[in-house]
Amino acid sequence: MTRRRDGATGEPTLIERARRAQLIEVTIELVADRGYSGASLAAIAERAGITKAAVLYHFPTKAAVVRAAHEHALTALVGDVAAAVEAADTANRPAAYVRSMVGHLREHPRHTRMIIEAMVHDDGDHDPAARWQPLAELIDAARLARGGGDIDTRTTAIIVGGGIDAIVAEQLHDPDYDTAAAAEHLATMLDATLSQ
Repeated sequence: MTRRRDGATGEPTLIERARRAQLIEVTIELVADRGYSGASLAAIAERAGITKAAVLYHFPTKAAVVRAAHEHALTALVGDVAAAVEAADTANRPAAYVRSMVGHLREHPRHTRMIIEAMVHDDGDHDPAARWQPLAELIDAARLARGGGDIDTRTTAIIVGGGIDAIVAEQLHDPDYDTAAAAEHLATMLDATLSQ
């Protein structure tokens, strides 16, 4: 049971959940269109067609609504990537990770910008291992499944993550850039490394 801002206890109502979801989507749109600084509480309220006070009813600060929008975008990304990875056999999971990560970010460019802007403006202490460790584990399992030799899975995961970042950044700069072909190229390079 939670205490709502109006003092009542219990879970948020259906209307409150719908409004929060709307504010999260509006925040993603604004951050994608105008950057972090362009997504003020007043701009969020205006785009949602409500008052700033109504935004503050659901989120106490701009940082809170941006954090919720960032978490929403990350949850969608992680869900898609996890589903693709789980559907692949162990030996092919790193390639599935690359393809699905790039594919999701290509199909959801607003989420991509939201994730980037939130990371740039977040004062939190990020553990880099949280980013590369899951991929390193997939790489190690794939290497073992293929009977490949010893490789530095941490460095390989960092390099592949950097490649994904570069592909996505290039698409943000040039929307015509063929990210599917780039992801395939990166996956092929990774497969070659795992088969050595």
